[in-house]
Amino acid sequence: MTDRKDLLKQLTIDRDLPPERKIPWGWIVTVLALVGLGYILFTLLNKGSGEIVVKTAVARAASSAADSSQLDASGYVVARRQATVSSKVTGKVESVLIEEGMRVEKDQLLATLEPVDSQKQLDLTVAQARASDAQLEDLRVQITDAQRQLKRQQELVAKKLVSLASLDSAETLVNSLKARLNSAQRSLEVSRSSVAVSQQNLDNTKVYAPFAGVVIARSAQVGEIVSPLSAGGGFTRTGIGTIVDMDSLEVEVDVNEAFLQKVVAGAPTIITLNAYPDWKIPGKVIAIIPTADRSKATVKVRVAFGEKDARVLPDMGARVAFLSGTEPSAATAAPTISGVLIPSNAVLGSDTVFVLKDGAIARRSVKVSGNGAELKVESGISAGETVVLEPQSSWADGLRVRVQ
Repeated sequence: MTDRKDLLKQLTIDRDLPPERKIPWGWIVTVLALVGLGYILFTLLNKGSGEIVVKTAVARAASSAADSSQLDASGYVVARRQATVSSKVTGKVESVLIEEGMRVEKDQLLATLEPVDSQKQLDLTVAQARASDAQLEDLRVQITDAQRQLKRQQELVAKKLVSLASLDSAETLVNSLKARLNSAQRSLEVSRSSVAVSQQNLDNTKVYAPFAGVVIARSAQVGEIVSPLSAGGGFTRTGIGTIVDMDSLEVEVDVNEAFLQKVVAGAPTIITLNAYPDWKIPGKVIAIIPTADRSKATVKVRVAFGEKDARVLPDMGARVAFLSGTEPSAATAAPTISGVLIPSNAVLGSDTVFVLKDGAIARRSVKVSGNGAELKVESGISAGETVVLEPQSSWADGLRVRVQ
């Protein structure tokens, strides 16, 4: 009996014991397998792409040796054609149609003044002209009638029906009316001239651009009084705005008179703006101003731009290099640009350069000259192209690289 109870007790489930936990070996194995597969794929992709980190430089244009600078001078960009536009009459500004930076064409409307006074003056002169015209017409009618009366008097005198005194009176009346007609015609001409003057005064309330250019200053505002002459103790504007013809921009530099013999009219130059020190602009000498500044011992020289660009602005600081590569008699052309400069560590061996484009490199055969930190490339690449520094002989065309 006891043995049976012991056997039944062994078969009883103890509810107080904690449940047995199983380790999810399947999930662990799956995660480890995915991590390993990702690492293998990443390694294979990086190995197959051949992408490496490189440093680069930009090939820049080099002036030819024949055009070496023999004299440098500093100055400013100036406009040969610049005007502060004003009205021809004094008046109150009604509208201003310009803003700084706006480009205007020749005869474009810039501003208007209130035309009240000018319009009333025009209306008055037009009325006077019409009155003179009506008076002239009345005199013509009177002369026609007087001439008929004169003809009748002449017939009556011929028949001896009236005295000669009546005939004389009729002739005097006709002559008097003709004189008055002539005076009325002169008065009508004066009235018409007055109308033209009044019309011109009305037209002068509109301000037009004298030439095509760019507005660099707007001086007047709506409601202000403007006048072609300064008046009002400084409370009257004398201009609407300032216009500059950008095509007339040039550089004026002061050259020490001790070096003036190195400057020849028509000689080529290189202009460098202070705002863009890496931009070399070809130019040429326009003229040497035939007078010297006694206080500075300098002579002013005008230099023209060989090319027009919107980045060139009036009053910019500039430096001009006067070149020596052209004979004075034929120095009319702008200086030529020959070859490009690249760092010396961009050349593999003596004739190979790798050019970077769209993330891949391309091998180029080049002809280089010179020595030092920079080498001059005569052919093979152009200014503005990107070259790879410290190239390797194992590189091939199309190799993908990443710029550091």
